Amino acid sequence: MDWVGLLHKILMTVYTFSLGMVCVYGFHRYVLVYLYYRHRRNVPKPPGHYAQDQLPMVTVQLPMFNEANVAERVIQATCQIDYPKDRLQIQVLDDSTDPRAVEAASRACRQAAAAGFDVQFIHRQDRTGYKAGALANGLKTAKGEFVTIFDADFIPEPSIVRKSIDYFLDPRICAVQARWEHLNRNDSMLTKTQAIFLDGHFAIEHVARNRSGRYMQFNGTAGTWRIAAIHDAGGWQHDTLTEDMDLSYRAQLKAWKFIFLPDLTAPAELPAEMNAFKAQQFRWTKGGVQTAIKILPKILLSKAPLKNKIDAFFHLTCFSVHLYVFFLVVMLFPALYIQSVPVENGTPARAIFDLLVFTLATVSATVFYTASQYELFRDWRTVLKYMPFLMALGIGVSLSNTKALLEAVFGKKTEFVRTPKFGDGKFVAEQQAETPVPGRRKKRKILPYIEFACGLYMLFGSGVCLLHLKTAMAAPFLLMFAAGFFYVSILTWVGMPAGRKAAAQGRKLQPARQEVK
Repeated sequence: MDWVGLLHKILMTVYTFSLGMVCVYGFHRYVLVYLYYRHRRNVPKPPGHYAQDQLPMVTVQLPMFNEANVAERVIQATCQIDYPKDRLQIQVLDDSTDPRAVEAASRACRQAAAAGFDVQFIHRQDRTGYKAGALANGLKTAKGEFVTIFDADFIPEPSIVRKSIDYFLDPRICAVQARWEHLNRNDSMLTKTQAIFLDGHFAIEHVARNRSGRYMQFNGTAGTWRIAAIHDAGGWQHDTLTEDMDLSYRAQLKAWKFIFLPDLTAPAELPAEMNAFKAQQFRWTKGGVQTAIKILPKILLSKAPLKNKIDAFFHLTCFSVHLYVFFLVVMLFPALYIQSVPVENGTPARAIFDLLVFTLATVSATVFYTASQYELFRDWRTVLKYMPFLMALGIGVSLSNTKALLEAVFGKKTEFVRTPKFGDGKFVAEQQAETPVPGRRKKRKILPYIEFACGLYMLFGSGVCLLHLKTAMAAPFLLMFAAGFFYVSILTWVGMPAGRKAAAQGRKLQPARQEVK
């Protein structure tokens, strides 16, 4: 048996399949852009307006865990919400193990209560269910008919509840989601890139799905829920790390409807450090896969419209792209060496193949994110300038996200890891929740070393490709991949002190100027 030939066939089969799947999901990005432009004028309108003396009771929930840097800020901002005090309840759901965070939150609650607000400080001694458990626990004593949720790093706009509540006059509406804005968008290359990623999700993806009648998700914060819909859908559940996505699909399978308001924004803080960004992406990826395993079979077997099933499939399985991308990165150099990727060089079929792959897998991302920046800011140049870095960062975190995907598939349980926040006041260092065990060495993370090794591998591959005319075109891509792995691994080791430094200096975070259409 020709073992070398067999190995080549196996490698090319896996490579070609991964490439094909990346192209399929790239094509779906075009679909979302098309749906956005086709349905963007279907602006939702409230069926009426509540009279001032008939406004319903609203409970605002502020879940937090060890948020000493931002606890007071979010509570004070919540007290600025333009809504009658006698119809507004504030619940601070604090699971903190850091005494400083508990004191910061409780002190802000006492000040709010002294100012006449109905504030409830709920401090759990354990984190059963993590955020989902805290939200469910708060509903036991919630006075409102509706509940508005803000994570600790958000600064609610005063009008956000008043501009959302009228949509609930339609009894089919279960939730109204606002768009995230970013307080520290321009702090660094990392935060600028994250902002572009999230802008695509909110400005294009959410609008396309919501206004075309497809299913969309609640993003865990900056939104208002009808409490009856939460209970009808089965309540908050903590068997996934994305309890928001899970509840969203369960509610929509019960025929509840969502409203997304892109013009209604809620500024929040982006992760300023690579470790924080990777932890957030890891949680979203693992939780998304867990939700797909749990919910997708129910959707496909339901009586939902076919368009909803198809889009839900792409939405809930999109995290698998991280695995395909990682396979492509690892196998690109060997595939080029075999020189049949997967069609022989120098043939018309190869030219068509290369053009198709480039259009579906690469250009689609550019079109998607360019559309989001143009619709939000009338700016299409920014994405073109940052696109190489967007791709490099996506490649760089693919290994970490692949690990998250595999953990979800094989059922490995992990805790809900919060994203550290720095705030805009005096920085308070994070306190470890766990007590070190004497004589036990702290476990060293091996992932950054593997990421750095992948960077070296890509760098070596680019050098080899430059030696041959047929493969020289691939060298810039391999160099970009190498840069992504080096960037992610090095910042994982050294962190990004800019966020801490800015917070320590008391720099006031401000959302970027925008002209939202």
